[in-house]
Amino acid sequence: MKLALKDLLLKTEPQYKGLLSIEWLTLGYVFVTSVLMLLFASRIEDLGGMIILRTGALVLIMTGYTAYRRYPSKGTLFLRVAFQIAMLAFWYPDLYNISRLFTNADHIIATLEQLVFGCQPAINFAENVTSHFLSECFYMGYLFYFPMIGILLMYYFFMRNKEFVPAATIVLGAFFTYYLVFLFVPVAGPQYYFHAIGLDAARAGEFAPVGLWFDNSLEMLDPPGWKDGLFYQALAVVRESERPVASFPSSHVGVSTIIMILAVRTRNKGLIGILFPLWVFLCCATIYIRAHYVVDIIAGFITAPTVFWLLSRPKVLGPISERPSAPESLNQE
Repeated sequence: MKLALKDLLLKTEPQYKGLLSIEWLTLGYVFVTSVLMLLFASRIEDLGGMIILRTGALVLIMTGYTAYRRYPSKGTLFLRVAFQIAMLAFWYPDLYNISRLFTNADHIIATLEQLVFGCQPAINFAENVTSHFLSECFYMGYLFYFPMIGILLMYYFFMRNKEFVPAATIVLGAFFTYYLVFLFVPVAGPQYYFHAIGLDAARAGEFAPVGLWFDNSLEMLDPPGWKDGLFYQALAVVRESERPVASFPSSHVGVSTIIMILAVRTRNKGLIGILFPLWVFLCCATIYIRAHYVVDIIAGFITAPTVFWLLSRPKVLGPISERPSAPESLNQE
């Protein structure tokens, strides 16, 4: 490995001055969502928890910044980035606290789905795929969403270290881009919406608006597939953190596609070989478990290259002087 583990704690000359671009992204997201919190403070139930989360994000930024200033090393730089990526586990459920205040739009997306396909593919796919093997493959892909991100960023850290921070910034920026859309486009997805209106109504193409139904309801359809499967059982743990939010466009597809773009740009066949099948299974799984409409998937595919291009611009990632060796692979037209 280019970057030996013993080098992690080796003190170096500080390569970065001030906050990293990835930290500025978090601050920007905190600012935007804090403004929304103030506007809707009287209607938000967990306002205290949201304030604590944002305070914690600021503390982590300052802790990482201080640690790096006092002891600049690859290890402390890694921690600064890792702090921001790890916070995604908390930002996702936090979305629900704001998006739940807006009128649900699933009936619009479901109607569009019906017009385009003449049916609800999420229902048909789940009912017609009976293979235990495929069921487990799909659930494995879905569960490897965040591990895919970890694999990619660890590769960049150890093998393309000078491109690690920009790559991580693109990943986090992609999440925040989709999250900001989700705040104002409250689509819960088939697993929630079809449970609310009933599967029979969904099959019949009857998509009633549910208004603020998901402000108080977290009930969803049971996942299809082989119930005794290892990955099926593991999904039960993940479902505990699921919320009726973040369906359109699919961030699962959008972010994982950006992960694949970053992987392809490394030209490392081993990395691509590991991530590609997981990406395929993940994209299939989003429909199979009825987390997304096909329209969501298409929107995810379409938006991913644009989001990547925007976030890979030097003006977004920060001035070139912030990055001692500008990663050409991330800045190509």
